[in-house]
Amino acid sequence: MHTSPINIRPANTNDKTFIISLIPRLTEFGPPAWRNGQEMTDTDSRILADRLLNDYPDTVIFIAEDERNIPVGFIHIQPGNDFYNKEKHAHISDVIVAPGTEGRGIGRLLMNKAEEWAREREFRWLTLSVFAQNTRARELYKNIGYGEDIIKCVKEL
Repeated sequence: MHTSPINIRPANTNDKTFIISLIPRLTEFGPPAWRNGQEMTDTDSRILADRLLNDYPDTVIFIAEDERNIPVGFIHIQPGNDFYNKEKHAHISDVIVAPGTEGRGIGRLLMNKAEEWAREREFRWLTLSVFAQNTRARELYKNIGYGEDIIKCVKEL
């Protein structure tokens, strides 16, 4: 694993083009047949642009940069509420590393930053959702201590 220094900082409006450029990576794993990849990309792009341009409490986007201050990834964290006990928690909505930067530990560093951020705000849980088909991401999450909770099943009609 290449170990160049990676800096993680809060995103700003100047990061919009970079962030939006990475959104198609969310569908590279091959989403389920009943999901429209372009619709997924459009929705995520719209939400992330909105989060960058407006202030949402307990919502943050962090940018990972390499030693030359070139962005190499981002993570988007927002509040969630547990279905059963209604407890507020932090939820990772998106985490994406730039093409060609995989294997450098950038995703793990971004996930660590999310944990640090959530602990500082005294959230008891940090959650995320991942498509069952995205085995690479699921393996990373398992390796850093995430357990599966509710499995959503879908039947296309």
